[in-house]
Amino acid sequence: MSDRPAAAPSDPPAPPGGAYQPYVPPPSTVPQAVMAPLGLVDPLRWLRAGWADFRAAPGIGLFYGLCFWAMAAVLALVFSRQPEYVMSIASGCLLVGPFMAMGLYEVSRRREQGVAPELAASLTCWDRHLRSMSMLVLVLIVLELLWGRASLVVFAVFFNTGMPSTTGVLQAIFNPDNLEFVLVYLMVGGIFALLVYSTAVVSIPMILDRDTDAISAAITSIRVVAANPVTMLWWGLLITLLIVLALLPWGAGLVIAGPVLGHATWHAYRGAVRWQEPAGTPAD
Repeated sequence: MSDRPAAAPSDPPAPPGGAYQPYVPPPSTVPQAVMAPLGLVDPLRWLRAGWADFRAAPGIGLFYGLCFWAMAAVLALVFSRQPEYVMSIASGCLLVGPFMAMGLYEVSRRREQGVAPELAASLTCWDRHLRSMSMLVLVLIVLELLWGRASLVVFAVFFNTGMPSTTGVLQAIFNPDNLEFVLVYLMVGGIFALLVYSTAVVSIPMILDRDTDAISAAITSIRVVAANPVTMLWWGLLITLLIVLALLPWGAGLVIAGPVLGHATWHAYRGAVRWQEPAGTPAD
């Protein structure tokens, strides 16, 4: 036997040219979402387009509007019985509302494609996207539950004058002794509201339009808000303002405002997200 040490394994031979080439992934074969630049006037255009969709199919819009009004009635009932839970129920309504509006998105999508809207089709548009919708519902429900729990904790820790009664809730909340509570409650509620809004603002219309998965839709929705924060916050403020005004006459305004905002949300998605084919040519 030889006493010579074993030779170290040699490096693999270099490829022709003398240098290793880095791995380059193959080009994408699916359309890519591109965030369109938006201005402050765009939300007004979405509302005008939503009004046009409502006028084109008023029967379907009124059906969904009555559903929204029923949600407001439940909210009023909770307020009259357990006012400390009203914000939690309100956040739940804000979650349920967009999913109910999916039927309105279907109406707007059909009109855009030149197909006659149908109530039956709007009621059954869920079944083709059940998996993605279920996952997105789960994410939003978790956020809603955290929001509700945080609201109760803020009440318990910062409310200094005892749990308010139904008749004196506004006076109790805006009592100078509860100023700290108001500030903390608005801060916590604003954080959760922004999370829910950013996740849902265009995700549900995107699932209906592209049959994408819930995570991709939620990420795209957040990207839309991040790319156009001023416009999307203005859009959120408009939605909030119109809902508050619609609630004033016993919530009856939701019969009209609800479906108009639903249709407008579809146009917000179509205006905020552009799709590019792999070759770089916009798909729409």
